[in-house]
Amino acid sequence: MTHLFYLHGFASSPESGKAQFLAYRLAQHGLSLQCPDLNEPDFSTLTLTRMIDQVEAAVCALADAPVVLVGSSLGACVALHLAERFGGTGATPIERMVFLAPALEFGTSRTRIGDAGLTEWRQTGWTEVPHYAYGGVRRVHYELFADAARYDAITTTAAVPTLIIQGRNDELVDATVVEQFAEKRTHVRLVMVDDGHQLQDSLERVWSETAAFLGLG
Repeated sequence: MTHLFYLHGFASSPESGKAQFLAYRLAQHGLSLQCPDLNEPDFSTLTLTRMIDQVEAAVCALADAPVVLVGSSLGACVALHLAERFGGTGATPIERMVFLAPALEFGTSRTRIGDAGLTEWRQTGWTEVPHYAYGGVRRVHYELFADAARYDAITTTAAVPTLIIQGRNDELVDATVVEQFAEKRTHVRLVMVDDGHQLQDSLERVWSETAAFLGLG
C-alpha cells in the first residue's frame, strides 16, 4: 500500500482548499491522504528544518511501503529536502513527488516582505504575516528565514520522479526559477498553467495530471 502525504504551504493548514480537493478525489480511488499540520507545535517558532524533521518522523513511523509526497508552495520545499536527506542514506521510501507552485527559493526570496521588511525582521527578530488558516496575522521569528537560507534547492541531487505544476502568473514564486530547476532534471516533468500561486483555476488540471502521474485510472 502506498502512503500519500499532503504538505501544506506557509501560513496554511491541512484544511486548505487544495488539500481537501485532492483528499476527496483520492478517496474516490480508495486512497487516503495524510495531511500533517506543519504549524505545530507553534507557528511562531516555525523553521524549514523542523518541518522536514516532522515529516521524516511521520514517514519513518509507517510500515515498509512506498510514499508519495504532494507539496504545495513551502510544503514542496519540505518534500524536496526530505527526499535529499533520504537520498543521502542510499535508500528512500519516497517513490514519487508532486509539487504545486513550489517555493524553491523560500530562504532567499523577498517577494513577500521586501528588502526593508527583511531588514526589520532580522533586527527585531520577529515579523507578522497573514495566516490564511488561523485568520488575521501571526508573528513568526527570524530563524524561519535564516534556517531556510541554509537549504539550496538548485544543488539537490535526489532523483525521485517528480511532477511540478506551476502557474505562469504566480505572484509569489518565480516561475522562471521553477523552469530552470526542472529543465536540468530528467526525472522532473513540468506542467505550466495560466494561473496564480493558489492554482485555484487549475484544480481539475492538477487532478488530471496527478492522477496520470500516479497511475490512477
